[in-house]
Amino acid sequence: MQARLAVLIDADNAQADLIEPLLKEVTKYGVASVKRIYGDWTQTRLGGWKKKLVEHAIQPMQQFGYTTGKNSTDSALIIDAMDLLYTEKFDGFCLVSSDSDFTRLATRLREAGLTVYGFGEKKTPRAFIGACDKFIYVENLRPEAGARPSEKKPAQAAAAPAVEPTSKKASGARKRAKPAVDVPPGTGAEIPAPAEPEKPAETDLDELLTEAVDACADESGWAHLGSLGQYISKQQPDFDSRTYGKKRLSDLVKTLDSLVVEARPGADGKSTAIYVHRK
Repeated sequence: MQARLAVLIDADNAQADLIEPLLKEVTKYGVASVKRIYGDWTQTRLGGWKKKLVEHAIQPMQQFGYTTGKNSTDSALIIDAMDLLYTEKFDGFCLVSSDSDFTRLATRLREAGLTVYGFGEKKTPRAFIGACDKFIYVENLRPEAGARPSEKKPAQAAAAPAVEPTSKKASGARKRAKPAVDVPPGTGAEIPAPAEPEKPAETDLDELLTEAVDACADESGWAHLGSLGQYISKQQPDFDSRTYGKKRLSDLVKTLDSLVVEARPGADGKSTAIYVHRK
């Protein structure tokens, strides 16, 4: 029997164009028995949601903003969540927001023995992420999420000119772009090297996976991929292979030189089981 889930959406902190892939993601964890979205529907800024609500049978919950600068929508969502909790009809909640105000709600739901799935942007505070059993970045739900930014448009990097033009126009442009600090000529430092692009705040993948293998391995040193995924999710609720450009964990572990991946026949003789070992 599939888990019964309540999907509660904070319209002020969710994107209407991602509702289709988001609901599709929810089906991986259970059935969305309740789908509600909270906001002040008298405001034009929520107009993009109205067509989506009809298409996906999401119930809009009206909450007026009584005071400027105060988010009364959060309170309405939290009250409804507690009412649904006390019905004892649900196995879990999907909280769709990037707002840390729902941290205590997520904690309370988990204390009651329910599973909490969070959906939000990568700017979501760590406190809310850590309060969820599983947290999914909505950026990973976009169709192009399977590739790194550097992998999407490799032609652009190749098209960059190797040598600067020497025309008068280009020379004038260089003068206008002169750095604020003068550097003595002939030192080889007139044109500073381009700064390294800032890497995304991601956990060291190699360290994370090797630690998981050590924790899940049997006496022979092999760890089942399913156990590996469960361990990582408990340690890091926002872990997602799509964040690293791979759709599945099985594809991701194959990219690491520190791990050996082996496919074995399943117990039924038809399926395939994936096992991972440290080199």
